[in-house]
Amino acid sequence: MFSWPISIYYEDTDAGGVVYHSNYLNFFERARTEWLKHIGIQQTQLLQNDIAFVVKHCEIDFKIAAKFEQNLTVVSKIIDSRKTSLTFHQTLIDEQENCYCEAKVVVVCVKLNKMRPTAVPQTILQELLSAS
Repeated sequence: MFSWPISIYYEDTDAGGVVYHSNYLNFFERARTEWLKHIGIQQTQLLQNDIAFVVKHCEIDFKIAAKFEQNLTVVSKIIDSRKTSLTFHQTLIDEQENCYCEAKVVVVCVKLNKMRPTAVPQTILQELLSAS
């Protein structure tokens, strides 16, 4: 598992101070990016090697409305790995482990020049799985 803190800023919310629904996906994306950085992988390195991870499928369940100025945590874990894809289960929780939102996100590794699936680099897969 990997945990990443999220602070809810005004820009994340609607006029009522409630997190706008699409911003939960941004929080989950940030956490996945930070996990890569945590294991020593910079997205710029991947791009220079013509590789990127793209979201193929997402299921999201909103449980409790997150609000302006809350400090929450995204908890991410890999629940499935295939040759060209990784499936993440991600939750946004508070200190009492109340779940605000959860998602199942499938990301596919692609060669950018063709936008076709390619194998997840073994070094990345091994590092992520050993951290799970």
